[in-house]
Amino acid sequence: MCASGYNLIGADSPAIEAMTDFSRVTAVTVNAAASLAEANAMMISRGVRLLMVSGADDQVVGLITARDILGEKPMQLALARGGKRDDLTVKDLMVAVGNIDTLYLSEVMNARVIDILNALKSQGRQHIMVEDVDPATGLPRVRGIFSATQIGRLLGVPVLGFELASTFAEIEAALAN
Repeated sequence: MCASGYNLIGADSPAIEAMTDFSRVTAVTVNAAASLAEANAMMISRGVRLLMVSGADDQVVGLITARDILGEKPMQLALARGGKRDDLTVKDLMVAVGNIDTLYLSEVMNARVIDILNALKSQGRQHIMVEDVDPATGLPRVRGIFSATQIGRLLGVPVLGFELASTFAEIEAALAN
């Protein structure tokens, strides 16, 4: 529970209440060419566990999480390439936009928090991006993101660590109460 003694959202709350909305909150971005140390330092300084990755034209080309940077993946990739972890860049470990599960804002507007949690769980993902259409250009744009950790916080569940199975188990236990 929150300090005030109640959860900010519930399972049947509108999903939009659990989305990090980039029309209200500035997305924290990192350049694809940045080092892993730079990306990690940025996450720490901004208090986030996910960065949107921008390419040369400032378009979103992917995302990278604390799990990507601090988990086993960097060492495995460095060993496979015969190099060092310090040689890797954000681009080497990011999840490209085309590989990120995406919902459209119109779908989110008709969903509940539990629907988002079920989608995250069934896909074994920590995050789902939300897209809409930029009214100025008519082109698709990243509008927001759902994070299992953020949903847990809003539900009043302390979600710690990188283990998705325990994250979902903690959230489900909180919803059952």
